[in-house]
Amino acid sequence: MTLWQRKRGKRTQQEPERLMRPRIAIFGGTFDPVHTAHLTVAREAVVQFGLSAVLFVVAARPPHKAGAVHASYTHRMRMVELACLRTPEFVPSRLEEYDEISYSIQTIQRVKLTAGPDAVVYFLIGADAFAEIQTWHQWVEVVREVSFIVVTRPGHHYKVPPGATVFRLNTLALPVSSSDIRARLAAGEEPPEIPAATMEYIQANRLYGFPSRRGRPSVTDL
Repeated sequence: MTLWQRKRGKRTQQEPERLMRPRIAIFGGTFDPVHTAHLTVAREAVVQFGLSAVLFVVAARPPHKAGAVHASYTHRMRMVELACLRTPEFVPSRLEEYDEISYSIQTIQRVKLTAGPDAVVYFLIGADAFAEIQTWHQWVEVVREVSFIVVTRPGHHYKVPPGATVFRLNTLALPVSSSDIRARLAAGEEPPEIPAATMEYIQANRLYGFPSRRGRPSVTDL
């Protein structure tokens, strides 16, 4: 049973026909590093929208964060893989691995081509990023191709551009900052917002300036 089915106590044969179609959300980001707020948002999206999969698409070279990535693509991808191990609906994706620049329109088109015509494809995104969508490459095509699940804090409002279909994912405030996490890692702390297996990987590979510690088990080759 999926997270959505367990939440509602329903089995597949009881689902409405429209929810038996593949329902996929693209969740893109640098994931530098992946943390519990990412996982909480993805889990809530699965439950509230009956998603069959959330694709964690790790951006190789994001256009809006040029030069601002702190760990290599290989490391960020492996951290996402480790964080997603225990949840079948969470699917790490390498769709943007070889892109010169990671444009969302290309990723959306690849997902739709692979998923097939019956799939319902969403784009899972934070409200702050969605507010800037009209600055994206080919944004008109982007809003035409997918519906958006916008992660929205209580009382937060944003402008919906023409042609966009938006569903709100109302969440409690998740005060997790990637820059704060990186600073704490550099100071030798083990932030609880990082999943355990991912934390072990960071320690083993001394990412983000994490100091060397002997005797730690390595998950590099998991």
